[in-house]
Amino acid sequence: MTNGDGDVVRAAGCVLWRRSPYDGELEICLVHRPKYDDWSHPKGKLKRAETPLDGALREVEEETGHRCIPGTRLPTVRYIAQGRPKEVSYWAAEVADGRFSPNNEVDRILWLSPAAARNRLTQRRDQELVDALLGVLNPA
Repeated sequence: MTNGDGDVVRAAGCVLWRRSPYDGELEICLVHRPKYDDWSHPKGKLKRAETPLDGALREVEEETGHRCIPGTRLPTVRYIAQGRPKEVSYWAAEVADGRFSPNNEVDRILWLSPAAARNRLTQRRDQELVDALLGVLNPA
């Protein structure tokens, strides 16, 4: 997908969060992708003419089965994937409703405390998004 800036792959996702139904503490949703055997935030490539926010909300629902309420925009993450530059736009998003069903892309999800989520995430860039979410939800 090119938009006048080379072969940048455009994607979007959310750092999906909720308050624990047990103790009210913050929990972050991570997805496990069997194709890569990794843990990440829900995200995916944008469809043609899809806005980043629309793509982020679609990907969250496809990967986790949950609808969400988008909040503050988080940092955009840039990296090289399969030899091409990739740019992923992220939002903080509170879970609204839904239910997870395993699928070809995502076989498991976990709701974890921020510290446990940071430790479970495969990529450092995803760990930094946990910190960005905490900064938004708990401004100093």
